[in-house]
Amino acid sequence: MEVSKNNSGSSMNLAIVFRALKHKNYRLFFYGQSISLVGTWMQQVAISWLVYRLTNSPFLLGVVGFIGQIPTFLCTPFAAVIANRHSRRGMLIITQSLAMMEAVILSVLVLSGHVRVWHLIALSAFLGIVHSFDIPIRQAFTVEMVDDREHLGNAIALNSSMVNAARLVGPSIAGILIASVGEGACFLINAISYLTVIASLLAMTSAPMRIKPPAKHIFHELKEGISYAFNFPPIKIILLLLALVSLMGVPYQVLLPVFAKDIFHGGPHTLGFLVAMSGMGALAGAVFLAARKSVIGLSRIIAWAAGIFGLGIIGFSLSRILWVSMAILFFTGFGMMVNMASSNTILQTIVDEDKRGRVMSFYTMSFMGMAPFGSLLSGLLADKIGTPNTLLFGGTCCIAGALIFAAKLPLIREKIRPIYRQKGIIPEVAKGIQSANG
Repeated sequence: MEVSKNNSGSSMNLAIVFRALKHKNYRLFFYGQSISLVGTWMQQVAISWLVYRLTNSPFLLGVVGFIGQIPTFLCTPFAAVIANRHSRRGMLIITQSLAMMEAVILSVLVLSGHVRVWHLIALSAFLGIVHSFDIPIRQAFTVEMVDDREHLGNAIALNSSMVNAARLVGPSIAGILIASVGEGACFLINAISYLTVIASLLAMTSAPMRIKPPAKHIFHELKEGISYAFNFPPIKIILLLLALVSLMGVPYQVLLPVFAKDIFHGGPHTLGFLVAMSGMGALAGAVFLAARKSVIGLSRIIAWAAGIFGLGIIGFSLSRILWVSMAILFFTGFGMMVNMASSNTILQTIVDEDKRGRVMSFYTMSFMGMAPFGSLLSGLLADKIGTPNTLLFGGTCCIAGALIFAAKLPLIREKIRPIYRQKGIIPEVAKGIQSANG
C-alpha cells in the first residue's frame, strides 16, 4: 500500500513539473525544439574549438563571439516591434529555416576543407542576425502556445530545462565527434536537426493571431517600450542585473576552450565535458524552477542565484584540477539558469500585454545583447592579464550586482504586489500572502 502511495506521489510531482505539456501546441514545440537544440549546442562547441584550433588566440575567440552576438543588441528591439505586427509562428518558421541554411553552408565549408576564419566570422554574424529576431519572437510566442496563464511560469522553466538538457547532451556528443571525425559532422547534424522544430511549427493548430494595423511609427513604439520598461523599477532593476551578469559573467563560456587546452591540457572531449557539466547544473536549475508552484519569492531567488553564479566563476578561475572544476561548473550553470529564468518569469508575469514583445526584446538585449561586449572584453583581458584573472574579475562583479539587487528587493516587492492582485494570476497573491513570502 505504501508503494502505491509513493508511486502516486511521484506521478503527482511529475505532473506538476511538466504541467505546461498539457497544451498541444507547446507540447509539439517542446519536443521539436528539444531535438533541434542538441544540434545547436553541438555546433556551438564545434565552432569554438575550430576557431581556437585554427588561430590559437583567446582574442579571436572573443571576436567571433562578439560578431555572432552583437546583432542581438542592435536588432532585437526592432524585431520585437515587427513581431507584434506579423504572425509569430510564421516568423519562427522563417528564422529556423535561415538558421538551418547557415549550418548547411558551414558544414560544406568544413567538410570540403575550405573553411577559413573569415568564413566563421561572416557566418556567425549572419546567424546572429537570425537569432536577434528568433529569440524575442520565441519568448513572446510562448504565451500563444500556453492558454492557461497559471502554466506560463512552468512553460518558461521547461524552456530552460529543454535548452540545458540539450546543453548536457550536445557538447558530449560534439567532443566525441570532433576527436574522431572532425567539426564538420557537428555542423551537418545541426542542419538536419532544424527539420524537427520546423515540422513542429507547421503541425500546430491555432486560431489566427489578431494583428492590429500599426497605428504608430516603429521608432515611436520602440521609444514607448523603452519608457515603459525603464520607468517601472522592477523591470528596470531586473534588466540591469541581467545586463551586468551577461557582460561580466556569461563570457566565461567563450574562454572554456583555453581552459580545456592550455590549463587542463586536454582536447575537444575535455571542452565537451566542461560545457556539459555547466549544462547539467543549468538543467538542475530549470527543474528546480519548474517544480515551483508559484511566482512568490522569485525576486529573492534572482539575487541569490546571481551570487551563486559569481562564486562559481571565481572558484572555476582558481581551480587547476579538472574534476573539481567540473563540479564547480555545475553550480555555476545552476546559478546562471535560475537567475535568467526567474527574471524571465517575473517579467512575463508583470508586463502589460501590448508591450510584451518589446519588454522581452529588452530582456534578450540584457541577457544576450550584452554578451558580445562581454566576449570582446574577456578576450582582450585574457590577452593582457590571463584567462583565470579575467574570470576572477567577472565573478566579483556578479557578486557585487547580486548584493545591490538584494538591497532593492523591498522596492521591487512593493511595486509588483498590486499587479499580482490586479491580474489575479496567482490566487495566493490576491489573498495577500505575498506580503509574507515575496
